[in-house]
Amino acid sequence: MSDEFLYHIDRSWTLFLDRDGVINHETEGEYVTQWSEFKFYDGVKQALEIFAQKFNRIIIITNQRGISKGLMDEGDLRDIHLNMLGAIEAAGGRIDRIYYCIDMNDDSMNRKPNPGMALQAKKDFPEIDFKRSLMIGNTMADMQFGRNIGAHTIFISSNRPVPSMPNALVDAAYPSLIAVAARLSSHTTHR
Repeated sequence: MSDEFLYHIDRSWTLFLDRDGVINHETEGEYVTQWSEFKFYDGVKQALEIFAQKFNRIIIITNQRGISKGLMDEGDLRDIHLNMLGAIEAAGGRIDRIYYCIDMNDDSMNRKPNPGMALQAKKDFPEIDFKRSLMIGNTMADMQFGRNIGAHTIFISSNRPVPSMPNALVDAAYPSLIAVAARLSSHTTHR
């Protein structure tokens, strides 16, 4: 396991983030369907404030199959995201764009681990370089997504065990986003 790439992160890099289980609490198999159910993990807003200083672009990439299952609609998702963005910005952080996939089928180009949402981001932000990108997620699908676009990967063990390491899909594992942010800060201040 090596997080040496953190030494090289500068303002030319892009951060891709999963949402559920990384930014907010997730119960496996259940869905956050309204803002009242959305709970930030401790330290996430502080982590995003740090990331806002370190990365050129911060992009959320999230599968949201709950819409296709009829558990919520896109208006509910927009409400969640507007409130989430407001709380992040009020704390000094930022998210440049949120991409979500509601498709049911795992073979959908846009459903992680497939690269469709990253390709949308690259179209919207042509300066994104996938080799200078980091994907942080809490599932192996997130890690495979990162590898599929050629990015570095960090696994967050918020609600799932760390995969056995070394692992071809995972560069490093941390318990939380704030732990990644603290490590990134220590790397950049001790160069």
